[in-house]
Amino acid sequence: MAIFLTGCTGYIGAHVASNLLADHRAGNRDPLNLLVRARDPQEARARLWHAFQLHMGFAKFDEYLNSRIQIFLGDLTEPYFGLPDDKYRQLVRSTDSVIHCAASLNRKSEKSCLNVNLRGTLEVIQLATRARDEHGLRRFSHVSTVAVAGHRSNEVVAEDTSIDWSRSDYDPYARTKKFCEHMVRQLLPDVSRTIFRPSIVLGDSRRPETNQFEMVRAFVFLAGLPALPFRPTDRIDIVPVDYVASAIATLHQKEKPAHEIYHLSSGAGSETFQELTTALSKAQGKHGPVFVPSLGGPSSKMINALAGGAGKIGGLARLLKVFLPYLVWNTVFDNCRVVAEMGVKPAPFSEYCYPLLRFSTENKFAYPYRALPPGGAPEPATQRAGAGAAQDSHR
Repeated sequence: MAIFLTGCTGYIGAHVASNLLADHRAGNRDPLNLLVRARDPQEARARLWHAFQLHMGFAKFDEYLNSRIQIFLGDLTEPYFGLPDDKYRQLVRSTDSVIHCAASLNRKSEKSCLNVNLRGTLEVIQLATRARDEHGLRRFSHVSTVAVAGHRSNEVVAEDTSIDWSRSDYDPYARTKKFCEHMVRQLLPDVSRTIFRPSIVLGDSRRPETNQFEMVRAFVFLAGLPALPFRPTDRIDIVPVDYVASAIATLHQKEKPAHEIYHLSSGAGSETFQELTTALSKAQGKHGPVFVPSLGGPSSKMINALAGGAGKIGGLARLLKVFLPYLVWNTVFDNCRVVAEMGVKPAPFSEYCYPLLRFSTENKFAYPYRALPPGGAPEPATQRAGAGAAQDSHR
């Protein structure tokens, strides 16, 4: 029996898959059923190699393909994932548990969020229901977001008080993800469920390499400014992707997790803007920025005006417009549950932000991907502009 994982070619999803494949504790060698959008098996393998090469060499990737991975060529938003009847029945029969990681991260497109997040999640729930009815389902894990908490200001938010239906949402992404959690609870009442809510996922604490550059671009831009329109004592809840993926893989496979909902965040350990800029400035050997909170309003208006333009400036302004609300809400998400269960805290962003900045700028915000070889060793690395999870509608 296998774990059905959605979003495996996205940023978080590929990290989760890598953790599941590499985990040999207590003989854990569960196969993975992976849903991949592709026209044929060769394109699917190429997409998986594109996503997995950050985590493993080609020899190990090829080994997993031949021993632990079953690829299903489908689309999350299609009825029965667009699979032929025999393939869908095979997926149902072989699925023992589900990790639903796929999502549209397009915070500006309500259509994309409705299609992928709502319709896609409903299809995954229906698959889970059929597997439950046929042979039982061990667990359904849903990867959500702390953004389901809606508009907040100067708060520490606990898991069980995050969702308030009377509270406004920041964007279509947050709104649809909140309703996805609601669907999981309402439609799978008798299934063991785990809901994971990552905060701002930025970088990997173990290494500087990344293939997700959307938020990194905003971070690098802000890091280069001589003045910042923030309050220096405001905290920002950033968590490394390796901690998020490890928690999802570990708790999903645990027989009885202590809780249903987990904030995958830095919680009370979240650092202030002052702490982050001081650490980064020290690593760079230069003076840090000054903080001018009174510039917050004018800066927001300027970003909104530039966001309608074209070119790099317009693109950067649109990016900042999306993320700015999450930078100024001075709200963190209690992570006591996951820290107690994992026995370790996430690494502070200040410890690995400079290597991340250096790798991203030196590689011009592009990961040096290697193409899938027809056989043998992979082809030499090539730079691919705009590569990574930002180009995929799934995590």
